Amino acid sequence: MLKGKHILLGVTGSIAAYKAALLVRLLVKEGAEVRVIMTETAKQFITPLTMATLSKNPILVEFFNPENGDWNSHISLGMWSDLYLIAPATANTLAKMATGTADNLLLTTYLSARCPVMAAPAMDVDMYLHPATQANLKTLKERGVTIIEPASGFLASGLDGKGRMEEPEIILSHIKCAMARGGSFSGRKVLITAGPTREEIDPVRYITNHSTGKMAFALAESFAERGAEVHLISGPTSIKCTLPTVTVHNVVSAADMASVTKQLFSEGADVTVLCAAVSDFTPAEKSSVKIKRKGDSLTIDLMPTEDIASSLGGMKKKGEILVGFALETDNELSNAQEKLRKKRLDMIVLNSLQDKGAGFAGDTNKISLIFPQGEVLQYPLKSKTEVAGDIIDNIEKLLECLKG
Repeated sequence: MLKGKHILLGVTGSIAAYKAALLVRLLVKEGAEVRVIMTETAKQFITPLTMATLSKNPILVEFFNPENGDWNSHISLGMWSDLYLIAPATANTLAKMATGTADNLLLTTYLSARCPVMAAPAMDVDMYLHPATQANLKTLKERGVTIIEPASGFLASGLDGKGRMEEPEIILSHIKCAMARGGSFSGRKVLITAGPTREEIDPVRYITNHSTGKMAFALAESFAERGAEVHLISGPTSIKCTLPTVTVHNVVSAADMASVTKQLFSEGADVTVLCAAVSDFTPAEKSSVKIKRKGDSLTIDLMPTEDIASSLGGMKKKGEILVGFALETDNELSNAQEKLRKKRLDMIVLNSLQDKGAGFAGDTNKISLIFPQGEVLQYPLKSKTEVAGDIIDNIEKLLECLKG
């Protein structure tokens, strides 16, 4: 996605400047051409030599080269850039951006940039929360600058709070989302269900499964990186998604997931991917107090939960794509084909617990894609990010067929 893109990175004087080096490395690995502007103070935290080596371009600090008089044109830099990212962005630099101060090359380039601008703040918690900083951030947002919110955690001052510059990998995802405008899923709405559900037995115990949500979150990120507006309906999971074009709807039970998914589906969705491992059964009665041990056995009556795939299959309108998942332990293909037919799916993703490296919790998966016409596409073991790409490539083809 970033291959051949021109990314201009502004680095200001913060202890977080070391993360800028990691960010440059990630951008170059993605195929982007990176140029770096540093403030004088930034040089005290990371050397221009480091940044020049990683970016494979000379580092710009002054308005002109004092040795030969070459002018570092802020206007040309702004016109060259597809995206201008200032990371880390100190409270001082954010204030100058908000007031239009132009006392260094980084700021004059900001004022003349015609491309999208992003800033990743980095500062101590009290500086970040100060009304002046918050007012400056609000002003910049109103002017179209994308602010990548800082994370919370241990700070250089020894305090704990919000102010840590976001990690380079997450910033990279924000960049990909920004550059995805006009991508293959730009303007499309995608729903994805994720993770397990929990069916409460009593206030202490519940029924669940081994799903972690990794496959669904990989799909959400991949759709977002192709420009989609993504709604992720997630059961309890430890995975976090901070992409600006992904809205996470947290649910707990199968009934919760059915309610939220049907509501969002009724509001219109171009693509819906049912990746969650939803419980098929829930206790018929839920105890309001912890069930005590009595005797040598305990019998719990279960009743079926709502079949979300069947419900959405009945609601589906012309032009909408509905994709399901099937995790099987036996008769994999025939069971998946039956599910595809009964639930009116446009495609089903089959994985088997018999395949090493596939299934729950891992970072890899091995899938087959099955279509209503009988076609079956088999893929080797891949990372879940790569698997997400294969799934979305085929969804793109389905959408193209609908156009035809």
